[in-house]
Amino acid sequence: MATENVRVEVDGPIATITLARPEKRNALGLEFMQAVIEALNAVPTEVGVVVLTAEGKVFSAGHDLKEMMDRDDAYYSELFATCESMMNTIRDLRQPVIARVQGIATAAGCQLVATCDLAIAADTAWFATPGVKIGLFCHTPNVAVSRSVGPKRAMQMLLTGEPVSADTAVEWGLINQAVPADDLDEAVLELANKILEFSKHTISLGKCTFYAQEGLPIDDAYAIATPVMATNAGNEHAQEGMGAFLDKRKPQWPGQ
Repeated sequence: MATENVRVEVDGPIATITLARPEKRNALGLEFMQAVIEALNAVPTEVGVVVLTAEGKVFSAGHDLKEMMDRDDAYYSELFATCESMMNTIRDLRQPVIARVQGIATAAGCQLVATCDLAIAADTAWFATPGVKIGLFCHTPNVAVSRSVGPKRAMQMLLTGEPVSADTAVEWGLINQAVPADDLDEAVLELANKILEFSKHTISLGKCTFYAQEGLPIDDAYAIATPVMATNAGNEHAQEGMGAFLDKRKPQWPGQ
């Protein structure tokens, strides 16, 4: 599945979704986001890891401001509901999604990075939620960003609009790693291959449970995690993994 502005390539167990609208700084227009959602939903079940990347110097500059001028309320409601749907599709996807951030990520583009399960950036990249500078506070980017960096750091980004470097983004927890631009592909592939060593079923179950319990009071979180842990322990993937560990051999994951 591919469109003019969103490319999808599948190489064995890795699917790469590329934002290919560099002339628009990969701005998240309505149709563009709908294409991203379609691309995510079209990822084959045999894929174990999805990489989200972009063309050009900008990963994504956020929403397309030209498309947002002089619209009615119905358009704005649809635009931001579609953005929410795109973010939730990433979270709900059974495969882990790694953001490969080659450049600037601002506003909803920063939200997109924060929403991905993992993120590796070039050390020249930077991140910002600058909506306050144009009178449009980054309300929805805040949802994902604050869950990554915490309230005080999120408020610093939101209230000043000032960018943070890739190194600071690592320190704050917005991204996992910052590497020289020439090493970006290698770092992303290394992380993807590490994940691919394990049972896809277990990874999918773990991702789902992580987000189901995230942010809940501890008793409610355990009420979700404990029965999943018990079910997981008895299934064929865990039994194979534990048996392989005890036998000092490499596990042979069922169905893969």
